[in-house]
Amino acid sequence: MMDERYSRQTVIPEIGPAGQARLHQARVLVVGAGGLGSPILLYLAAAGVGVLGIADNDRITVSNLNRQILYAAQDVGRSKALTAVQRVRALNPDVKAIPYEERVLRENGLALMSQYDLVVEASDNLETKALMNELCVQAGLPLVWGAVARFEGQMGTYLPGHACRSCVFPQLPVPGTYPTPAELGVVGAAAGVIGALQATEALKVLLGIGAPLVDKILLWEGLSGTFDGVQLERNPQCPVCGTA
Repeated sequence: MMDERYSRQTVIPEIGPAGQARLHQARVLVVGAGGLGSPILLYLAAAGVGVLGIADNDRITVSNLNRQILYAAQDVGRSKALTAVQRVRALNPDVKAIPYEERVLRENGLALMSQYDLVVEASDNLETKALMNELCVQAGLPLVWGAVARFEGQMGTYLPGHACRSCVFPQLPVPGTYPTPAELGVVGAAAGVIGALQATEALKVLLGIGAPLVDKILLWEGLSGTFDGVQLERNPQCPVCGTA
């Protein structure tokens, strides 16, 4: 049954049985089980990633349901992490899903990340995005990050020795000077686009195939249907990964 489950991807030369075995041994921490985290978790579980850590301390609300496709109306009020684990296990019993009903903070982040091979950042706030970048640089861990708002999104990949997210976003804006996700709004399908791209990128990194989105940011604009890439250079003065 396991061979049949993955037959549509093991037939791909870049994956094959050896790649599938590699995925089964992989451990991925997904930080955020919301609009981005939902497609990320579903696709990584479906692909057979062996261990998925799911970190989110929120509970499901009605306003989540337009984009957070892991959840249903009857889940309102429940823990996102615990409900996401149930959905992942129902989709693929081969996968070990581990819930963390807590925010990943500076105090607990490195210890948590040390148990994983790769981190996928799927949060909805700039502070967490900056912290995940900083902690992954410190730990020497690959990071796939993403962001979405309205009809657009962006994403990128950090690998040790390359430009990190702070090379282009060196400082957080002052709280209160930028709109919140609730004020900006988001179309559910837009979160699906960026989340699916993040899942694809994570699989590429785990398998060691293709050209990961390192030293660049991928920009997607849904209303015009366009993709653009912004090339980055590692900044020696970067407050996180710089060498100066």
